[in-house]
Amino acid sequence: MVKEKKAGLSVFEKYLTVWVLLCIGIGIIFGKIIPGVAKYLDGLAIYVNEAPVVSIPIAICLFFMMYPIMVKIDFREVVKAGKSVKPVGLTLFANWAVKPFTMYAISIFFLGVLFKNFIGINATDLVKIPLGADWAVGTMHGAGTVILNNGIKMLQIPLWRSYLAGCILLGIAPCTAMVILWSYLAEGNDGHTLVMVAINSLSMLLLYGPLGGFLLGVGRLPVPWQALVLSIAIYVALPLIAGYYSRKWIIKAKGEKWFKENFIHLLTPVSIIALLFTLILLFSFKGEVILTKPLTILWIAIPLFIQTNLIFFLTYGLAKLIRLKYEDAAPSAMIGASNHFEVAIATSTMLFGLSSGASLATVVGVLIEVPTMLMLVAICKRTRYFFKT
Repeated sequence: MVKEKKAGLSVFEKYLTVWVLLCIGIGIIFGKIIPGVAKYLDGLAIYVNEAPVVSIPIAICLFFMMYPIMVKIDFREVVKAGKSVKPVGLTLFANWAVKPFTMYAISIFFLGVLFKNFIGINATDLVKIPLGADWAVGTMHGAGTVILNNGIKMLQIPLWRSYLAGCILLGIAPCTAMVILWSYLAEGNDGHTLVMVAINSLSMLLLYGPLGGFLLGVGRLPVPWQALVLSIAIYVALPLIAGYYSRKWIIKAKGEKWFKENFIHLLTPVSIIALLFTLILLFSFKGEVILTKPLTILWIAIPLFIQTNLIFFLTYGLAKLIRLKYEDAAPSAMIGASNHFEVAIATSTMLFGLSSGASLATVVGVLIEVPTMLMLVAICKRTRYFFKT
């Protein structure tokens, strides 16, 4: 049977780094020229106890980021995963038992030790206090102090710890979207990749909150448990449910062929457009940091780049050790290495605020994702002979 030839990266996906850089520029200009508009949009939120909890414009954008990913998942394939215990087990091990902790260790070494002087020993960031918390002004919680900022209680924390929080949120978000493309470009097993996309989506519902709360707590950062649960419900569970049921209804009404060839094709640019619009809002607040300290992006990018490569080569090496076929080894390593930056951005904006250093760190994950993963795809293709028996 001849394998059907599929399209590679679309223009949106192939030049994602370019679009992200463009949106950074637009966001900075937007924030300089009409700062009031960006602040007004961010102020359109659902409030709890007079504190903004969910930004409505961001929530809409993030739903459209996630829905096109979730609607592609055929959960019937999850049942078949038992036939491929080794690759599934390896991917779950890398994603949940290794990756979150190596990300924490690497990030705290680079941001909290090696680059601390460059970031600024006394530099601070203002982040939201946890949902439902009624902390008194002046009290300390972890590494932060509660202060009043324009009449609103905020937690003032060291800036490098804010960046650490964003890295943590990236490290506990396994990729469930573009990894399908990385696997295809590396000529991996499409079936295994799709199964792992479904399993990762389900496992995030159970593990993202507990792991995030634990590692944030270890990093002496606020642990907003209620907001963590709420973010998973809004940014993972809701689009997952919407994708599951709309997929069933559309296939029943129009047929599977129309769904795959027409509906999915129309959705392809939607998630990236929503992501880019979110980034414009984000950088309308963070533009001052980029202009005054452009090397900030580099300080954050270095540990993220090292982490991505570490997890890739570790998983790729373990795949060889347990004698996986190349077609299973490549996507297993890709899934472990890449991040679900959509969820990380969504969660950081809800937990810490759109203008926080944590949100900036998650955006740096987008900046390095495409070029780094394309490099790793090339490494896979050049080393596939390692897996020949």
